[in-house]
Amino acid sequence: MEQFDVEKVKNEVVEWIREFFEQNGKDCNAVVGISGGKDSSVVAALCAEALGKDRVVGVLMPCGVQSDIEYAQLLVKHLGIRNYTINIQNAVAGVVDEIQKTDLEATPQTLTNLPARIRMSTVYAISQSVNGRVANTCNLSEDWVGYATRYGDAAGDFSPLSSLTVAEVKAIGRALGLPKELIEKVPIDGLSGKTDEDNLGFTYDVLDRYIREGICEDAEVKQKIDVLHQRNLFKLQLMPSYHYDGPIGG
Repeated sequence: MEQFDVEKVKNEVVEWIREFFEQNGKDCNAVVGISGGKDSSVVAALCAEALGKDRVVGVLMPCGVQSDIEYAQLLVKHLGIRNYTINIQNAVAGVVDEIQKTDLEATPQTLTNLPARIRMSTVYAISQSVNGRVANTCNLSEDWVGYATRYGDAAGDFSPLSSLTVAEVKAIGRALGLPKELIEKVPIDGLSGKTDEDNLGFTYDVLDRYIREGICEDAEVKQKIDVLHQRNLFKLQLMPSYHYDGPIGG
């Protein structure tokens, strides 16, 4: 397997961010939803290096009391970026309350994905208020198995990490000099208290190796990864649309 050149890739991503803003908003700010995990931390740090910290805006979005919000606060303080805290609890509760007034019952999946979608709406609201472009913070490993909410954390205007595995993202975080606790923070789903890996049923190390080398010794895990990958490909594709071949102008 080819050695991952972290400095080279980091510098390429920084230059790619600069080029994106040059073409899609010379005077715009990068707006990043900050969870305190490795992905949002690395994206914010990359944007700060690419554009300068004065052009990066962090948005912290607890839903009620967030037990680990100190990680997000550590990140924005470490980078010295402007940031806003918007508590989404009332917005989530308001939508759920309105659903309960109908003959529908909010399913567990509804309750899981609704906060992510409201968070993305919040990030876009802040972005439009600060002349911004919204950063997507998903990585290749999560995208590979669909571990993202469509129109939630899977949304955004530019995506610095979508070709990089979890291990590669962590390596870039170390190269950027981020605090170890942000890079190594175990991701949890924020609802059940389970880790990402608990929910998936395999580790990111196993997944990353399968993505990069095509090797997975556990046949059952390999099948699980393949099924998740195929089932969730639609999340990475443009919305299917009917094409009408009618006359156009003139």
